[in-house]
Amino acid sequence: MSKGDKILVVDDEEDILNLLDYTLSRAGFEALTARDGPEAIELAMAGAPSLIVLDIMLPGMDGTDVLKRLKESDTTRDIPVIMLTAKGDEIDKIVGLELGAEDYITKPFSPREFILRVKAVLKRAGSKDSEPEKTISHGEILLDIARHRVSLAGIPVELSTKEFKLLHRLMTSHGRVLSRDGLLDSVWGEDCYVTERTVDTHIRRLRAKLQGAGKYIETVRGVGYRFVE
Repeated sequence: MSKGDKILVVDDEEDILNLLDYTLSRAGFEALTARDGPEAIELAMAGAPSLIVLDIMLPGMDGTDVLKRLKESDTTRDIPVIMLTAKGDEIDKIVGLELGAEDYITKPFSPREFILRVKAVLKRAGSKDSEPEKTISHGEILLDIARHRVSLAGIPVELSTKEFKLLHRLMTSHGRVLSRDGLLDSVWGEDCYVTERTVDTHIRRLRAKLQGAGKYIETVRGVGYRFVE
C-alpha cells in the first residue's frame, strides 16, 4: 500500500461518487469513478487500479456480474474488490465474497471506516507477493505452519487437522469476512458433502480450545466468520 494508489469507485449515485472521490483524495489516493458496469470494466482493464470499490446495485449489469467478469480476466482477476451493499442484503454479501471480493461495506458508512477498510485491503493485497510465512502470530496465539502446531502463550494447544486448517485460514485472511461455504470449500474440499453447521461446530470447538483468545474469531451474522484484533 502506498500513497497515490489508484482506486476505482463504481456507483450510480452521484452523491456517493462525489463523497468517495473527495474522501479518497483527502487520504492521498487517486480516485477513478464509473457509473455502470461496462464503464467500470473498461476503466479496470485500461487503468490498472490498485483496488476497486464496487456497488452491487447498478443499472443494467449489476455488481456481482461485474465482479464475475473482472475475476474471469487475466488483466483484472488479481485486483482486490470491496463490495458496497445495502443494509440487510445478506445474500448479496455472501455472493460477493464467494465470487472473490475481499471485503464488503454496508451503506450507510462513515468516511473514516471506508478509508480504514480500503487501507486494510490494500495492505493484505500488498503482502500476497511476499515470501510465505513459516509462523503466524496474533496476541498470545502462535501458529507454526511447518510443524503444524499451535501454542497459546507458549503452551501447546491440541487441535484436530480441520481445526488447524480453519485457524490458519482465518488468521491468513485477517480482517476479511469468510463465508461458511468458502470455509467448507477451502478446509473440507469442494467434493466433501458436509453442511454449514459443520463449520459452526468446529468454530465452537476451536474457540473453546483457544480459551480467551477465541474472542479473535468473530461471528458475522448471516455470512460467516472473520479473525479480528
